[in-house]
Amino acid sequence: MRQYDIALIGGDARIAYMAPCLMEMGYQVICYGILDVDSPVICADSLKDAVEQSACIVGGIPLFKDGRVFAKKEMPDGMEEKFYEYLKPDQMVFGGVIPARFAELCGERDIGCYDFMKDEPLAVFNAVATAEGAILEALKNKETNIHGSETLVLGYGRCGKVMADKLKGIGAKVTVCSRCPVERACAATCGLNVVPIGKLEDEIQRFEYIYNTIPAKLLGKNLLTRMRRDVLVIDIASGQGGVDYNLAKQLGVKALHCLGLPGKYAPKISANGLVDFVIRKMEQGKEIWNGDKG
Repeated sequence: MRQYDIALIGGDARIAYMAPCLMEMGYQVICYGILDVDSPVICADSLKDAVEQSACIVGGIPLFKDGRVFAKKEMPDGMEEKFYEYLKPDQMVFGGVIPARFAELCGERDIGCYDFMKDEPLAVFNAVATAEGAILEALKNKETNIHGSETLVLGYGRCGKVMADKLKGIGAKVTVCSRCPVERACAATCGLNVVPIGKLEDEIQRFEYIYNTIPAKLLGKNLLTRMRRDVLVIDIASGQGGVDYNLAKQLGVKALHCLGLPGKYAPKISANGLVDFVIRKMEQGKEIWNGDKG
């Protein structure tokens, strides 16, 4: 029997901050494997109890990592296959970077599956916290000013655009590198320098800061060996990132793979965006359900 509206499962501080917000709005919430929050919360004894007692299950970004439910707090029973086994038809599952196969299996069983990262407004909102977090990581890991520095932004999608704009705003000399001619044209109209990826080998040695948003191993031997030795690479690309980290270490290139920056630096405001998304989808689900039954 489902006693709770929402189960919050694992994740980082963003998921933890969702709990008091949802409870203040009147939702019945149960938690499992989340980080500690100031507000008192009801905690399940197991993943099974949390999932089976709730109409809606919210996990982290990513939802899974290395075959387990992603959690910053220990979750001994958090195997991906068990999580799926506990789900039932008509439930709703939320998380980030949800594997395609998991989403397909949920669809076959009439389980609603919603990926935070596929919602455009939420992704843009998330890009702001990611960009600000990346700049903070740069300030923490290099003893020079960003202002006046030769700075490269790889990729000019959602995160790349926000990143380039914020870096320009604090006085960096920003160059954008993209395969896409339209993206390069857009960057140029914003007063940014541009370089095609095909010409990056000839330009890479002048950059002091490099921010990568492209989820492909772009920064391999050809580029790493041409970088200046005091460069700092901040890689925010999902998955395995865009750097050959073993080679970077051998060459003495400082490269940091910085994932989950919104959860690290702006969890409370980021949680608000996740709450809005979950409630919106829950209300849409009710409308569909009522329409089917009406």
